[in-house]
Amino acid sequence: MIAETVCSAVSAAGLGIAAVTAYRRRFLSAARIAAYSLVPVALVMTGVVGWLADTAFSPTAWAGFVLLGCAWVLFATTRAVERRRGGTRKERRAAARGTEQSGGAVAPAASAPSLPQAGPPATRPSGRAAAAPRSDDDFSDIEAILKKHGI
Repeated sequence: MIAETVCSAVSAAGLGIAAVTAYRRRFLSAARIAAYSLVPVALVMTGVVGWLADTAFSPTAWAGFVLLGCAWVLFATTRAVERRRGGTRKERRAAARGTEQSGGAVAPAASAPSLPQAGPPATRPSGRAAAAPRSDDDFSDIEAILKKHGI
C-alpha cells in the first residue's frame, strides 16, 4: 500500500514538472518528462510494484538471492582455477595426446646440435674471417643509432 502511494506521488510530481516545462515552451523535454513520470503509475497498475514489495520483504526471496550469489561465486572461482591449470580436463588430455603423437618433444628440430660438426681444419673457415663481417654489420647499426642520439 505504501509503495503504491509513493509511486502515485512520484508520478504526480513528474507530471507537474512536465507541465512547468511545457509552459516554458520546451515541449520535447516536457513530453519526455511526462513519459518518465507515467512509468511508476503503470507499474502499480500492472501489479509489478506489489510483486516487488512482496519480494523485497520476503526472507525466502532474500535467501534465494544469497544462494544465487553463492552459485555465481562458485562458477567464477572454478573458471579462474580452470584458466590457471590451462583449460578443462578434456582440453589438457587432448593436449597431452597431441604431445605424445609428436614424439614427446616440444620442438622436433631442437634435438639437432646447434654447433657445426667438428671437421678437419682445412674444411672449416677461419673464425675471424667469417665472424668479422657479421659483427661489423651488427655493430654498425648500433653505432649509427648512438651517433644519431649524440652518444
